[in-house]
Amino acid sequence: MAGFTKHAHLGLAAAVLGLAAGPVAAQALNLYSSRHYDTDYALYQNFTAENGATVNLIEAGSDALIERVVAEGANSPADVLITVDAGRLWRADEAGLFQPVQSAVLEERIPAHLRHPDGHWFGFSKRARVIVYNLANGAPEGLTTYEGLADPAYAGQLCIRSSTNIYNLSLMASLIHHHGEEVAQAWAEGVVANFARPPQGNDTAQIRAVAAGECDLALVNTYYVGRLRASDDADDRAVGESIGIVFPNQEDRGTHVNISGAGLLTTAPNAEAGLAFLEYLASDGAQRLFAEGNNEYAVVAGIEVDSPITAFGEFKEDTLDPTVLGELQAAALQVYDRAGWR
Repeated sequence: MAGFTKHAHLGLAAAVLGLAAGPVAAQALNLYSSRHYDTDYALYQNFTAENGATVNLIEAGSDALIERVVAEGANSPADVLITVDAGRLWRADEAGLFQPVQSAVLEERIPAHLRHPDGHWFGFSKRARVIVYNLANGAPEGLTTYEGLADPAYAGQLCIRSSTNIYNLSLMASLIHHHGEEVAQAWAEGVVANFARPPQGNDTAQIRAVAAGECDLALVNTYYVGRLRASDDADDRAVGESIGIVFPNQEDRGTHVNISGAGLLTTAPNAEAGLAFLEYLASDGAQRLFAEGNNEYAVVAGIEVDSPITAFGEFKEDTLDPTVLGELQAAALQVYDRAGWR
């Protein structure tokens, strides 16, 4: 892969990073990413082709990368950090890792609710957190909101992952924001009472459980359904095609969305290349790759894509300030703990 170097393990790459700064065409971009999708490599190759900056990549979990940048301090070779969920971006920003970016390109193309209000980070792809059901059983009658999942009518029907999962933390943060902590806890208690099994597995595991009849309903991110429907494995495709989707809260605030986002690090040695990379991620071509390569939604309006998720149709999304998802993260976990959601 010309112009792209992957350093697969977090602990092996420090010595090869930190190339000298200069014009973008002469720079390297040192990228720390918690996205582990092979299709992202096309993003990096295309950036090099368009801008001339070689991409040096380190992949690891979000928390490990944040801790590493903190430990590296002023000597960090990293220019850009990419991670998943506004809650994690908030964590990185609270640690002082991101510098404010002023970019007419980013401000014009990325909606305000999908970026930090002062330009510390920007969302570049999104996934909706939706209710899924088995098409063979039909759509759950009357279930149109997240709040409805706590209705005793769905006792013993719900599969979901653990409360510590960042997607569930961000969803709870949004519920606390919209309803207050007392109402949010009552909701969590009602959902726990409706569990078909103790929380376990990732979103794909919840989808498989619905397809297998282990539970009737699950709460998952849309791209997991899209990934199954696009799989080369016939059994996976059958699972994905057996699943129906409800976009919650279409009559009021809209469906909760998670994002993948990135920011320019405060100590970036190649800041010019870093900014060019962020602006590239908002380009039509990069947005199409996010959508078609990993079945995510583009954040830029009007991008035409060929992806299984287009079959889900349009939906209204919640446009709350994304920093709220981080600020209320600790409160969200406390609510889950009090409700007995593990």
